[in-house]
Amino acid sequence: MNFSDKKFTKNTRLLIIQIIIASLFFIYVYTLFSLQVLQGNEYRSQSKTISSQVKIIQADRGEIFDRNAMLSVVINSDSFAVELTPGEIPKNYYDTVTSKLAALLEISKFDIDKKIPPSMRNSYSSIQIKANVPFEIISNIAENKTDLPGVSWISKPIRNYVEQGSISHVVGYVGDITQDELNRLYNKGYTKNSIIGKTGIESQYDEFLQGTPGRESKTVDVRGKIISDAPIIQPPKMGNNLVLTIDSTIQKLAEQTLGNRVGAIVVLKPSNGEVLAMVSYPYFDPNIFNTEQAGEYLQKLSSDEQRRPLINRAVNAVYPPASTFKIVMSTAMLQENAFPNDKKIECKGRMAYGNRIFHCHIKTPGHGWLDLKNAFAQSCDVYYWIIGRDYLGINKIASYAREFGFGQSAQIDLPSQQIGFVPTAEWKERRYHEKWLGGDTMSASIGQGYLLATPLQLADMVCMVTNSGVVYKPHLLKEVRDPVTSEVLIETKPEILLKSDIDKSVWKEMQETMRYMITDGSAQYPMNNKIVKAAGKTGTAEVAPYKTSWHSWMVCYAPYDAPVEDQVVISTIVEACNPWEWWAPYATNIILQGIFAKQTYEQAVKELGFTYLMKNRNRQE
Repeated sequence: MNFSDKKFTKNTRLLIIQIIIASLFFIYVYTLFSLQVLQGNEYRSQSKTISSQVKIIQADRGEIFDRNAMLSVVINSDSFAVELTPGEIPKNYYDTVTSKLAALLEISKFDIDKKIPPSMRNSYSSIQIKANVPFEIISNIAENKTDLPGVSWISKPIRNYVEQGSISHVVGYVGDITQDELNRLYNKGYTKNSIIGKTGIESQYDEFLQGTPGRESKTVDVRGKIISDAPIIQPPKMGNNLVLTIDSTIQKLAEQTLGNRVGAIVVLKPSNGEVLAMVSYPYFDPNIFNTEQAGEYLQKLSSDEQRRPLINRAVNAVYPPASTFKIVMSTAMLQENAFPNDKKIECKGRMAYGNRIFHCHIKTPGHGWLDLKNAFAQSCDVYYWIIGRDYLGINKIASYAREFGFGQSAQIDLPSQQIGFVPTAEWKERRYHEKWLGGDTMSASIGQGYLLATPLQLADMVCMVTNSGVVYKPHLLKEVRDPVTSEVLIETKPEILLKSDIDKSVWKEMQETMRYMITDGSAQYPMNNKIVKAAGKTGTAEVAPYKTSWHSWMVCYAPYDAPVEDQVVISTIVEACNPWEWWAPYATNIILQGIFAKQTYEQAVKELGFTYLMKNRNRQE
């Protein structure tokens, strides 16, 4: 081949390559033109009619356990929700299908029609007809599936409150999220179908319990009709489990001891603030909130203004602390050196001041001559009236009350709580435009008048004494655990709530004085116990409109002679609305007996000789 032939071949190849490239470019340009111009409207129309339908798969809430993580307090029980996709029902068969579905669900057809008005009957969106449907009914629906086009069901577990009774105030209950709640929590992953904690631990730690919802995506047309049989599923993740500080045995013991008496009991570990028991009566059944009677039940509970069963009296009810406040008064007197603790004051059973006569609970001739130790043990009002009015004054009384935690939040991990009230002269002037009087100081000195506190605050008051000036933040959450592995994710550490600079010697004397009250004072009989030594204080609060009954208080700690790590603190109140029987000290002793002798309520009552205590008793202080 000569040179000219080689040159011709090379040029030919280049020409061919150029033609191929030009052809490909032309095809590419034409395709773009066709897609964007010639077929653009068609594709744009198609894009509007084809979309992704996403169904949220609710996650199981985490479960709740007692402190030993062995007893389930709250679990999830199998349940289902029945849904209806009206667009899948053949034309003219809507009434037939819905009538049969209504019969199976034991509801009226009208209930279904309310959820699916005529304007929605061509929709391919699923509409929930009924929740909390048991498996038996789902089985019946499945057996009749050919006669029920458009009917489907999803798993929707419900909360099963295994442990009921007094624990209801601690745990709380759940319900459908409201619009206000959704507006507030939308950015935290909540949806209009979310179940949310309403009260108690369910509410306080809802974000831990919620879990992460799953998603089921399907390709649908503009009407919502599924056009793909291959949904994309992202499974939900169960919420974390909670381990409470509550000891179920002690909780049950305290519940049985309080019985059907309106009141509250708190049992604390003073060394770390763990709540071992929290009882409030009356209580409610949280399982009813899973039923269709939830609204009616809530209305019934809310309208009971006398008994107020929705109120957790341990933290959300305030009372005059009565003579239990003499713990604060005695501490203030000792720390201030306001009056010699061995110097005696005479109680004649009454005391005149201004135009009033103040009566001690022991009428004439009264208690006689008493020093601090015996005045505390006998709960002599005259002694503390004089100490408060003449030697301390309201400003110092108020200051020490606040040092013990009165008038401020106990910061327990519950959604709401009362802070009580500590009155001052400035407050009365501002509130009533009246001068503070010596009689006001006298009332405050024995825990009456304007002074108010919760049972939990009185428990903290005792913790301050047994801890020699330290109160740990009370808490109900012990641990957060992974629901699959049970790995501890979060552990609640003790946190100091209050710390006092009061002299250690004062705390020592107060501990001895509170012990003396049990061994030689007014609580000698009801608090007599051969198993454990206790130290404490009784209280009897006068409250209108009751004339023949009073609030009965008992606060204590035990064992008196044990390290604080081994001690428990108990605060008990039995309200004046109950028939008078001075039950608080007896109840407290039964709980101590049950805890330290490892006995049931029945065994403890028998061992203490309290079997006969079903009749009313006379008032005591």
